[in-house]
Amino acid sequence: MALYCWGSTVHGELGLGGIEEEQIMTPREMDWSQAANVQQAACGGSHTLLLTNDGKLYTCGNNDHGQLGHDTNNLPNKRPRMSQFKFISALENYIVTQVSCGLSHSLALTNWGQLFSWGSNATGQLGHDLDMVSYPAPRMIKSIATKTVVQISCGHSHCLALTNSGELFAWGANEYGQLGLGTTGKKVPTATLVKSLAGIPIAFIACGGNHSFAVSKSGAIFGWGKNTFGQLGLNDLDSRCYPTQLKTLRSLGVRYISCGDDFSVFLTQEGGVFTCGLGTFGQLGHGTHGNEILPRMVFELMGSKITQIACGRKHTLAFVPSRGKVYGFGLGGVGQLGVGSSVSFNTPQIVRGPWFESFQIDAAQSTLIVGKIFSGGDRCFVSLLSDASAGEACVSADFRLY
Repeated sequence: MALYCWGSTVHGELGLGGIEEEQIMTPREMDWSQAANVQQAACGGSHTLLLTNDGKLYTCGNNDHGQLGHDTNNLPNKRPRMSQFKFISALENYIVTQVSCGLSHSLALTNWGQLFSWGSNATGQLGHDLDMVSYPAPRMIKSIATKTVVQISCGHSHCLALTNSGELFAWGANEYGQLGLGTTGKKVPTATLVKSLAGIPIAFIACGGNHSFAVSKSGAIFGWGKNTFGQLGLNDLDSRCYPTQLKTLRSLGVRYISCGDDFSVFLTQEGGVFTCGLGTFGQLGHGTHGNEILPRMVFELMGSKITQIACGRKHTLAFVPSRGKVYGFGLGGVGQLGVGSSVSFNTPQIVRGPWFESFQIDAAQSTLIVGKIFSGGDRCFVSLLSDASAGEACVSADFRLY
């Protein structure tokens, strides 16, 4: 296995060490001892979390708010950025199973369903009291400690947590109603049940910058929060403070959602990709720079079964396993599309990497296949599997299984 990355590393957020470049324009292999074991990457505004198969967590990048989780002494003046991944020793007695990042805060979920948070707490996004603006080391969220959390997602400054009983909890910033509690404005520093979804078993959650989605076990999609650009896909521009059902995609069976700052990407059961919201940088993939207030199919990807999608701040990645191809579209200014230039594209472009692509002319075909794609902020990570390893069949992840 190997791990490749590209995009912005102004704060060292790609973990490539003390290199002079601030942008990596094409996929570059990470020379890191744990690169082969990465299970998940979570990308914040300018910091990154890497979770390995043994449940250990490593972080790098910007540390202005303690979002890297290494400062157990709480010394605000001693929070240097890190350009190489460092193990979070405060969590060494736990097995972490899932991670998520906001702009400058971090969440980690353990195999026991416990939730830890650290970093900026300016809007209560850590789920702790507002008495401290930041917590530089992981701390368990007490307000949800009696629940068994199974899934987490962070927006810029808000969080969602799904429990094993299908209940949804929210906390943090609520300027646009992104917590779904029926109010706007006041920050909510404790994990609070989203009552309007009580009785609806939720299977999947996703957060954008200031908006949120939940998909029920029966496939109903609910969206709420900021909708200034139509990112909720509700055919209008009105923000919502309650979960509101998107009826347009119901029949297509949405199986996964990924969101950028102000746009949303939906992956269906059949492997179709639909996008809505802000399109200024081409991140919707429709060949225009217009916004969409209803989810619209990305026609350039039609005929391809997509199994993975991942959004950065203003760009999108999609993976087609049958062709072994990774596509990128949207903002490209700092190399986040991985296409070798800083141009933005409003239609899907092939990201060339060392992984296997079908129909390669080269006789010596690569034995590396894409495992998972990850994106966030202005950067991307791709884990690669070796097809030749121990004769075992290697299969790319399919994000549509929930």
